Amino acid sequence: MSTTGLVNTAVLRTEFRLFRREPAGIFWIMLFPTLLLAILGSIPSFREADPALGGLRPVDAYVPVALLLGLIIGGLQGMPPTLTGYRETGILRRMSTTPVRPSALLAAQMTVLGAASLVSALLTLAVGRLAFDVALPEQPLGHLLALLLALAASLAFGALLSALARTAKIATAVGSTALFPMMFTAGVWLPVGAMPDLMADIVGWTPFGAAAQALGEASAGHWPGTGHLAVTAGWAVLLTAGAVRWFRWE
Repeated sequence: MSTTGLVNTAVLRTEFRLFRREPAGIFWIMLFPTLLLAILGSIPSFREADPALGGLRPVDAYVPVALLLGLIIGGLQGMPPTLTGYRETGILRRMSTTPVRPSALLAAQMTVLGAASLVSALLTLAVGRLAFDVALPEQPLGHLLALLLALAASLAFGALLSALARTAKIATAVGSTALFPMMFTAGVWLPVGAMPDLMADIVGWTPFGAAAQALGEASAGHWPGTGHLAVTAGWAVLLTAGAVRWFRWE
């Protein structure tokens, strides 16, 4: 392995160890979405078919929502305070005088948070299946594609907030403010499938609203709609471009 590869691996290991020492991050990203699903699934009415959801049970409809929730929290709450804190305290500036490039730190952050979000998704699917008999996605490849695009959009959103916020305190505040509308569009308070048609159409133009619909389609055995995948991918590209344009290491 080249020197650069060894350095990048060392940075990744360091960021992973730091993440393991943050119980709040582990809980909110990896465990909270599954816990929320378990609480909702324990409500008897959530285990009964609902005509408003096309005959699905609410607990079935909430599995894609819980999947997205872990991704959203990882991107909006995990990355911005950390990267902005590194910039604010001069860590990135000091790194520029070493063989470690700041870009390696950004890549490590995205890898760690992305992996944590995917673990959260696996836990959610497992609990949904084992505890509430929620069927696994009938179109697994389409489901995985939609999930990865949503993850890319979430991490890109986090990188953009990291680029625009000057301090860790501002990054935390902005991330928390953005979290709630993103949760709404993902269907946390009302599944997208149960929204009025006009609201569902509007939400479908947001990254996580489109991702929620794509995940729902894949869960039902259909290949996700091209429009929903395109919207999610488009947001990922747009947010990434903004992060690259405005991100500053110092």
